[in-house]
Amino acid sequence: MSTATQSVLGTLNKVVSNTGAGDYDTKYATYLKLFSGELFKAYESATVARDTVQKRTLKNGKSMQFIFTGRMQAAYHTPGTPILGSGDPPVAEKTINCDDLLISSAFVYDLDETLAHYSLRSEISGKIGHALAEAYDKKIFRTIALAARESHPITASPGPEPGGSQIKLGSGKEYDAQALVDAFFEAASILDEKNMPKQGRTAVLSPRQYYALVSQVSTNILNRDYGSGQGNLNSGEGLYEIAGITIKRSNNLPFLAGTVNAESGENNTYSGDFSNSCGLIYYKDAAAVVEAIGPQVQVTSGDVSVLYQGDVMVGRLSMGCGTLNPAAAIELLNSA
Repeated sequence: MSTATQSVLGTLNKVVSNTGAGDYDTKYATYLKLFSGELFKAYESATVARDTVQKRTLKNGKSMQFIFTGRMQAAYHTPGTPILGSGDPPVAEKTINCDDLLISSAFVYDLDETLAHYSLRSEISGKIGHALAEAYDKKIFRTIALAARESHPITASPGPEPGGSQIKLGSGKEYDAQALVDAFFEAASILDEKNMPKQGRTAVLSPRQYYALVSQVSTNILNRDYGSGQGNLNSGEGLYEIAGITIKRSNNLPFLAGTVNAESGENNTYSGDFSNSCGLIYYKDAAAVVEAIGPQVQVTSGDVSVLYQGDVMVGRLSMGCGTLNPAAAIELLNSA
């Protein structure tokens, strides 16, 4: 048996060049890139909140400061009086910390052979991506709900600035389509009164609430002139906005979640009583996110792979979320 023939025995995924040299590193790198790409795709498709709030990248630090300002006043000028720019708006600062590292991992036995089965690789990478997205969204949605309960940090003249708001749908009406529609218009009015921009307003409901809006046709939700192409009953899709507020669905809301306690590794506040919380409507300034890492993929190799006859695939993410401008946050409650 030739040397070249011996070199390929037991190496399912190794590529052998014309010179007989193994090109396993190149093949392995290709698998890792595919795994990473599928994880990112799953993560980005699963996360709902990521692009609906303020987001900054954190570099060389463990926290980031966000500055926001209050209103300014206009006054008449007195002839001969110098204009010195003394009417600066009141300013508040919010510091958001980065939480500890979020990880989702899986051990894949005999990676050299397993990676030949693309369906398994896709399944693993997709599950890791979804796990990171779920943790990400849960933090943001809890933060927005907490922002809706806060007073505004700027109290100086011409303030005080308005704080967060809550809209009560009525006892047991969390799935009542008409109550939800009325809440959308009330929320639009509140945001208008607080001078929040028209663009960038988002509502997040549970899937069952969304389909209640579509199926409870007594509200004529699909036929009213809320916007073009509002969808149909056949697909159950297409209900994009009400009162200029974009509608999204998520299972990661603190929907009637009861008391959520703080966890080790959290360096911001995400805990609270969400027993009556059943939806969010907000402008993007309601909360802010800092990202220090990721999402990223790490895979063991070399001596570790030999020792355990397999590899650990790790998806990781380092982020933190905090309330920013409570005036931009509205929480829906199933109470009277």
